[in-house]
Amino acid sequence: MQRKTLTTPYDTIPRAEFSANLLRLEEAAVQAARSAYAPYSHFSVGAAALLDNGEILAGSNQENAAYPSGLCAERTVLFYAGARYPDAAVQEMVVVAFSATGRVPLITPCGACRQVMMEVCSRHRPFPVLMIGADEAVRVADARFLLPFAFDGSDFVP
Repeated sequence: MQRKTLTTPYDTIPRAEFSANLLRLEEAAVQAARSAYAPYSHFSVGAAALLDNGEILAGSNQENAAYPSGLCAERTVLFYAGARYPDAAVQEMVVVAFSATGRVPLITPCGACRQVMMEVCSRHRPFPVLMIGADEAVRVADARFLLPFAFDGSDFVP
């Protein structure tokens, strides 16, 4: 047996190097996080997506006492994008989070959100995901890198 190693290529971007566009997306995600409904976890997440039609959409996590009936911020914004602009591709997506003690240094999407990102990439094209903390952003150039050995529509082909 030959053991192999998976690696996820990523970049870090110091806050001082954020572009005006990235700052706009971050602000949309921060505003979304402020509207999160998180009475159980007290963990508010916001996500924003820039679409190829120029629209910026945002979403927040929505918890529910009947767990797992809630929905993460990333899926909220991606499903909204698909419902509102079904022909528009995601160009870029940012995610931010706040806990009871303040801004989270690094937030990563859960497995279900990664699976949805994979589907959105398959539907249109790959897009970068930026996970932004107070001091820097971690940028994965292709959302598909977040889910190695992914399950996608090709698995249904006979």
